[in-house]
Amino acid sequence: MRRVALILLSITMVFGVDKDKAKFTVGAAVSYTGYQTLDKITIAAVPYLSDDQIKAAFGKAEPLRYGVLPVLVVMENGTGKALRLDLKAEFITADGRHVPALPPDDVTHIGASSKAPRIGGSSPIPLPLPTRAKKGPLNTWEIEGRAFAPKLVPPDEAASGFFYFYGDHMDGARLYLTGIKDAASGKDFFYFEVPVQKQ
Repeated sequence: MRRVALILLSITMVFGVDKDKAKFTVGAAVSYTGYQTLDKITIAAVPYLSDDQIKAAFGKAEPLRYGVLPVLVVMENGTGKALRLDLKAEFITADGRHVPALPPDDVTHIGASSKAPRIGGSSPIPLPLPTRAKKGPLNTWEIEGRAFAPKLVPPDEAASGFFYFYGDHMDGARLYLTGIKDAASGKDFFYFEVPVQKQ
């Protein structure tokens, strides 16, 4: 154990640790301004809008610059039963528009340029069909790695992650969530409409 501590100390001394770098942490759902509790399930929805929040969660990636709003979702299961999740999320704007969540893999391609395939003269060799654009400036492990991915939440446990939406945050916005079931019976829980409020 002492040897491991010495190795970590030497790595820190060689590479240094940036003490000013913000650390990404997730609090309890009720510690956030916007949360809702139904049937002993508490869900918070937090838009990440400040530079400090974005840097702590996504490092150098800047989703807001590309029109992508990250919303952190924290779910706490107080039901005493396991929850099976197949979450579907929609961002409801203050004026009532519904914006579906973007798949995290699609977010990593935003801002990428794709070149059109070169179509030659009369080459007998078939040209490949155009493929999806290269991954873009949002291609960092944090975008997919911090996306909301849990499929099961045990009793008295919590799960968290981000959903991504095209658009801007406005006061009065809500997050509409469906797809929460009792893992044993398959019974659906009521939908959640959580206020999306700045911290």
